[in-house]
Amino acid sequence: MQAWELSRTTLSWGQKTYIMGVLNVTPDSFSDGGQFNSLQSAIAQAEQMVKDGADILDIGGQSTRPNADEVSLQEELDRVLPIIEAIRQRFEIPISVDTTRSRVAKAAIAVGADMINDISGAVFDAEMLTVVGKLGVPIILMHMRGTPKTMQSLTEYDNLIQEICDFLQERIQSAIAQGITQIMIDPGIGFAKKYDQNLEILRRLQDFKSLNCPILVGASRKSFIGQILDQPDPKQRAWGTAAACVSAIANGADVVRVHDVAEMRDACRVADAIWRNS
Repeated sequence: MQAWELSRTTLSWGQKTYIMGVLNVTPDSFSDGGQFNSLQSAIAQAEQMVKDGADILDIGGQSTRPNADEVSLQEELDRVLPIIEAIRQRFEIPISVDTTRSRVAKAAIAVGADMINDISGAVFDAEMLTVVGKLGVPIILMHMRGTPKTMQSLTEYDNLIQEICDFLQERIQSAIAQGITQIMIDPGIGFAKKYDQNLEILRRLQDFKSLNCPILVGASRKSFIGQILDQPDPKQRAWGTAAACVSAIANGADVVRVHDVAEMRDACRVADAIWRNS
């Protein structure tokens, strides 16, 4: 895979695991809702994640937890744009905007974001791929079914891994057709996936290598880790998240999307020393 030349850095796939720090500027995200939805608290958290070793910041203004309600376009813009702008003024770190709306994507890039992270695989907004193609920025395409409101009732698959691969392959081809050359894939752990399906994705992550795109894994603090640990509090799932991240790296992940950056930095460095430098 070719390295990604971004305006502020180069992402050289295969050299290391890149850490994407999650910054939810929402009142209702599943593990940190309401913690960072003021400008001051969001900037402080961004600064901490940069200090802790994040390689990318992923900023989202729409909760995607199960049963989450959709916010208006204006509300999403009002949440994310001032924070992206403020972070860009202070830090050189690449910024990803977590959105399914092309108008948010376009506005976010205009104020300093570098890439788009679309949990719908650019399905929700028919204009997304066209807009991203014109902007000339990378996109992350994730697999899910339905919406955050309905996804947990859509977990029946005949062949889980094959169906995810087929969906992502089609979305990759659609993105390429719009002139997008930098595409990352995300199998969508926790999105229309049950406990055992999430584990199967982690075990069989190598199967997604056939799509020839960098692979992002977002297992951080998710409910399947809570089930394994009998831990209802998402903030108490850092050690479980570390195990999931190490497993993902052993099976070919290029980026891990996490809340606990300092802890995952250490886990990733050790995993990289074992599996990437062998």
